[in-house]
Amino acid sequence: MIPSALSRPAVAADLPFLSAEPLDLVGLLAKSHHPEAGAVVLFSGEVRDNDPQTDVDYLEYEAQEAMASKLIRQILDDACEKFPLKIALAQHRVGKVGISESAVVVITASPHRAEAYSANRYIIDRIKHEAPIWKCEYFKNGTKEWGGNCNCQKITGDANKHVYEWTEDKK
Repeated sequence: MIPSALSRPAVAADLPFLSAEPLDLVGLLAKSHHPEAGAVVLFSGEVRDNDPQTDVDYLEYEAQEAMASKLIRQILDDACEKFPLKIALAQHRVGKVGISESAVVVITASPHRAEAYSANRYIIDRIKHEAPIWKCEYFKNGTKEWGGNCNCQKITGDANKHVYEWTEDKK
């Protein structure tokens, strides 16, 4: 059987993977519906006002934009190969991101919720751990701290050990 245009997984490639502007969650969600999808999952990673050491004022993200965009596209393509997705999109902020603003959004749509949730988790975990995006936390006490996009090292003590590793058995 030849798949129709509607049945192929769709990476939202017409959207930029990085944005210096606030992420439009409503607009992105509006682009994420598909007639063959019974589940749409939206994950928004938002800036909280604290970290384990002190109160946070805001975050600032920098990226190697060409490499980050290429890698996010590859992660989305990989997710479409691994899961029965109808829609997969992700967008990450660069620049200053305030408290309660979305720093990253991932939306997945699939025929059933289990795959939509699993794919969404797979995508965000890989973006946070693999994309060349760096975060600077600006604290209310006037200090700042640069790090990777993932805070796992603060918890595990090992840059290569992540709190929520993705494994095949979580699929």
